[in-house]
Amino acid sequence: MLYLAIIFHMHQPYYKNLITQETELPWVRLHAIKDYLDMLKIVEKYPQVHLTFNLVPSLLEQLEDYSHGIIKDKFLELSYKPAAELLLEEKEFILNNFFMINRDKVIAMHPRYYELFFKKEHRKEYSTQDYLDLQVWFNLAWFDPYFRRNVPELRAIVNKARFFSEDDKLTVLDKQFEIIDEIIPAYKKCVAGKQLEVTVSPYYHPILPLLYSTNTARDANPKTILPSIPFAYPEDALAQVKSALEFFKNRFAAPAAGMWPSEESVCEQVLPFFIQSGVKWIVTDEAILFKSLKKKKRDTALLYQPHLLKRREGDLNIIFRDRNLSDLIGFVYHDWKPQDAVADLLKHLENIANAFKHEDVLVTIAMDGENAWEHFTNDGHDFLDVLYQKLSESTFLKTVTVSEYLERFPAKHEIDTLGTGSWIYGDFAKWIGNPYKVRAWEYLALAREELKKILDSGGAVSETAWKQMYICEGSDWFWWYGDGDDGGRFDKLFRTHLSNFYTLIDKEIPEYLKKPLDSF
Repeated sequence: MLYLAIIFHMHQPYYKNLITQETELPWVRLHAIKDYLDMLKIVEKYPQVHLTFNLVPSLLEQLEDYSHGIIKDKFLELSYKPAAELLLEEKEFILNNFFMINRDKVIAMHPRYYELFFKKEHRKEYSTQDYLDLQVWFNLAWFDPYFRRNVPELRAIVNKARFFSEDDKLTVLDKQFEIIDEIIPAYKKCVAGKQLEVTVSPYYHPILPLLYSTNTARDANPKTILPSIPFAYPEDALAQVKSALEFFKNRFAAPAAGMWPSEESVCEQVLPFFIQSGVKWIVTDEAILFKSLKKKKRDTALLYQPHLLKRREGDLNIIFRDRNLSDLIGFVYHDWKPQDAVADLLKHLENIANAFKHEDVLVTIAMDGENAWEHFTNDGHDFLDVLYQKLSESTFLKTVTVSEYLERFPAKHEIDTLGTGSWIYGDFAKWIGNPYKVRAWEYLALAREELKKILDSGGAVSETAWKQMYICEGSDWFWWYGDGDDGGRFDKLFRTHLSNFYTLIDKEIPEYLKKPLDSF
């Protein structure tokens, strides 16, 4: 029998400024109304489909901040502000930022929103009503289609389409918080059930091997350019794992059995951190399996089974995702008709089942659970509905949570030494190696050294300062350096977080943090 484990990973960087309580970008709030709750609503209709959802604590913490009203969001404030009272610079901000959603799959589906887009593109003057309609449509379009269809107030506003009132706008904005408030309780119910498993990632989504030591990048790729000031704080890697598990247990009243290492980044040196913290299984990319076993060719007999990491600290299960199948959903099928995409996926799975018809095998699809759907028609609902229906009806496969499978089929094959790398080409090039990424690590190492000096001298460090350092260790800042326009936004975020760290330890902010990192 072919057993299929699908794991959806939910993550957003830590956008909030700890000192001002302002969020630089609105993605936590907007993805909250588009992805996290509706993904549960879809699969609930198909009780035979068992899935695993992975949640990052830094995302959940920010959701709680929105629920408790302790976060300032400029995008939200300018949405609430009456259109007739908008200042010139506020109008410019709205025009420059309120079309940040997929143009072809979202904006173009709503004639009034599309009309406003072209009006802006052709630099035509906006009326007060235009600004009001744009305020509404930006927030309305981010709602998942499930909510636009099934929440009567939202459905009425979608049907109205234009000439919105300020009361219409308040309805749209207030509904966002009703959905945000439901998310964590909904996942808590999943933890108590059997259909879905919920797992966790290290707290602020750091690349654990690089926290252990930036020198591990050379283990993944010997040609990697390393920072002149190494970053090597294994204790921080352990803290990110332990704090994530504590957060999860506090919120969901149960321990997380599984952990998705940030960016599926692993190395032999960080395995004790998982084991000591009580993690039962982790997931990473197939490239790490073949690197670990020194296999030059893809071997599906090895790929389609869990493996055991027996170490002095204890045992840890590890599963490896099928990269090809995962990437078909994540990056290819959005341009296909849903029925054709699902048929293609099931054909691949059927071929695997036929190849192993006399064996029990585990095929793992592990992918981003939010960003992919923006590129699908109807936010992926059409595809997922067809997929879940076909999986429910299938006679050659059975969907399982990872823990469900491991309980029934314990891992037999052992891996003596785990390879080093991530889901992207089996190395860490997305986070270290180019001059900008290397410089960012050097800035982080200098800041972390300040903490070490304080502790070595017998001084105390506040919880907020530690929190700020752990935020700075997140993977997202390094991802974008040297990689296009979005790098500017994340450079500003990284430098803001790092500057706040110096403020929190009563040190002067270094001059180099006051300019874009790529300006030197």
